[in-house]
Amino acid sequence: MAAAFRKAAKSRQREHRERSQPGFRKHLGLLEKKKDYKLRADDYRKKQEYLRALRKKALEKNPDEFYYKMTRVKLQDGVHVIKQTKEEVTPEQLKLMRTQDVKYIEMKRVAEAKKIERLKSELHLLDFQGKQQNKHVFFFDTKKQVEQFDVATHLQTAPELVDRVFNRPRIETLQKEKVKGVTHQTGLKRIAKERQKQYNCLTQRIEREKKLFVIAQKIQTRKDLLVRKESLRPFFFPFLSCKGLNSDWISALCKSTPVKMSAPQGQWFEPVSLTLDSVEMFLD
Repeated sequence: MAAAFRKAAKSRQREHRERSQPGFRKHLGLLEKKKDYKLRADDYRKKQEYLRALRKKALEKNPDEFYYKMTRVKLQDGVHVIKQTKEEVTPEQLKLMRTQDVKYIEMKRVAEAKKIERLKSELHLLDFQGKQQNKHVFFFDTKKQVEQFDVATHLQTAPELVDRVFNRPRIETLQKEKVKGVTHQTGLKRIAKERQKQYNCLTQRIEREKKLFVIAQKIQTRKDLLVRKESLRPFFFPFLSCKGLNSDWISALCKSTPVKMSAPQGQWFEPVSLTLDSVEMFLD
């Protein structure tokens, strides 16, 4: 009965609280409690146990022991790095990659051609460098008319506008209608600068389209040569000196049937397989 009374009395007691850091020791930080010390001590013991296990593992390690990971890992600057294995490409995969390369380059070339056409239509490029200039032929009856001929007078326009094939208004139109657009010098310079920038962009795109066309042709040629190498059947030819061989002899030999020829002494020559690479070597 007394024990039960003591337990009931403890439940009504004031909660025990630890004091905080005194005012004259506040510069040292918070006062560490028992629970704080326990967390710090457990963490320290855990780290020490981990280090002890590592030391034991290093001491008990067998230097002659083999791990399968050793075949694909190397030590570089004290750090284990996975080796980069070179992927083997089969002839079928090589053909597919080259076909995809040709299609991709052709797609980019067509895209460049469409951008070039759009820029030309925006810039009204009728006298752009690289494009054949149009010819305007005037017919006259007498030689005197040819000598007195003036292009601006004949076209009824200002002499400054003769070269503007894409936009050449007449003098009557200029007198009746007001000039639309920028008239001050700063705006004209800005427009001329933007126009020149577009011309430069167009020139670069034309050059890029030409280069892409050449690259596509080269890749297609390599692909055709690869197919030709595989279609060329191997055959045997006598082990002779390379002197005296020409392209006609090689082509005739390529069309002939596989044969074995014997030496004058009755000994057989070593049979050699002839492919396109060896033919090119002889022709060089």
